[in-house]
Amino acid sequence: MDVYLVPVAPERYQLYCESAVEGVPEMPAEGSGLWKRLSARFTTMLAAIEREHERIERSRAAARLRRRKGWPARLRMRAVRWLAEKVADQRLLWHLRTEREVCAFYPAGLPDGRAMRVIRDSLSREFGRHRWWLAANTLAGIASLALMPLPGPNVIGFYFAFRIVGHFLSVRGARQGLDAITWRLRESALLAELGASLGLSAGERQRVVGEVSRQLGLRRLPKFFERMTRNGA
Repeated sequence: MDVYLVPVAPERYQLYCESAVEGVPEMPAEGSGLWKRLSARFTTMLAAIEREHERIERSRAAARLRRRKGWPARLRMRAVRWLAEKVADQRLLWHLRTEREVCAFYPAGLPDGRAMRVIRDSLSREFGRHRWWLAANTLAGIASLALMPLPGPNVIGFYFAFRIVGHFLSVRGARQGLDAITWRLRESALLAELGASLGLSAGERQRVVGEVSRQLGLRRLPKFFERMTRNGA
């Protein structure tokens, strides 16, 4: 598995992996009937989010559709995009759970010791963040059980089931990265070019990012880079 330490701001980096962009993560086999039900809901909702997000992104008439259908359509599209971004943010951690050795590419000029510290610091932050959200969503999910007697699907329950499983997998992945994975570091001049592009104009930066993406064979990198730099990582 290859992971890239992408510079998204001066002295700030984000882990990225294209092999973890698509597909449903392998679910742990252990657990009770409750875990199996949560996993099934997670898989169903993840597939639905990805289908809907792909449909929206593929539609050339998305802007016209928003104007024609008014605020309900706009709200739905924003919700789907928000959920899709949350999925994208966690996929790398989900896939780290099953890895034993990872090759991490980092920008040329960055000392390898510093690169390893950045990786470990990132995983430590993600471990703490997802552990907190796992606890919060578990409590909220338990509270949502009160809605089960109501007619119709328990949409809120499905949402919290999705969040609970997602954060659980992220916690497992971050812990695997910290404790069990062997990290092989490799310097990359192309990632250094990506970092240098942060000081360029928007048009020139877009050109550099596109070229780096092409040479690395990471077709989704431009969208990831734009989102991370826009949000300040």
